[in-house]
Amino acid sequence: MKIFLVLGTLLLFMSCAARRPISSSSVARINAPQGSWVDLVPQTELRIENAYFEPGAPRQGFSGYLGTEIARYQVRRNRGLWPLGVQTPLAQRPSDQPSAQELIRPSRRRYLKYRFYYAVVFAQKGTVGGPVLLGAPSLVELDQLGKQLLAEPDSICGDRSPHCTVFPHTCTVSLEMQIVVNGVTRTVPWRSILASVAPGARHIELVRRSSANRFTSQSINASDPGAVRMALSPGDQVKWE
Repeated sequence: MKIFLVLGTLLLFMSCAARRPISSSSVARINAPQGSWVDLVPQTELRIENAYFEPGAPRQGFSGYLGTEIARYQVRRNRGLWPLGVQTPLAQRPSDQPSAQELIRPSRRRYLKYRFYYAVVFAQKGTVGGPVLLGAPSLVELDQLGKQLLAEPDSICGDRSPHCTVFPHTCTVSLEMQIVVNGVTRTVPWRSILASVAPGARHIELVRRSSANRFTSQSINASDPGAVRMALSPGDQVKWE
């Protein structure tokens, strides 16, 4: 069975969706062929928003729609996916529909490496699957799982798979990250650009943690359109005036 990776954001309730990041060659391994997946680095966050419907209602569109529940997870170094909490406006969630935090099983939250696919189409079945999250103990094993996903998706993403989560068509999944702007922690979309957090700046200083776990400081020319389009990374500290 072959699968084709679908890019872009799909409509809520029609299929799962994910925000596509702004490409940047400065982040290792972010670009797969056609930008179809992302290796999640520490401090990357998953925002899972699941829609709920009245029992018996078709789970798409607005017929019987009750609202959504949001679960967030953060990738922690050597600790897997760490739950950040759940938000729900629902007085009572329908018992036949899982909570947003149950969409990733606890056993799949303990890996050291994760790869997020925006959306997957199972061509033989003719159906659109949601975004897919693969987890593995090492990058080598993650690469092997990725190859199997392309060649034999059912062997990797079956119901009992220990490594694969396929999000249902009732949810949206987006990637976010925490940065610090003028001393205040903010959550922004994955790969946001510098200009989006320092609008109209006259001077910008960017402090970033390197792969060697060292902090480096860089002055940015705020009048250079190319410089302020630099993609941000998780944990960046931005100071501007």
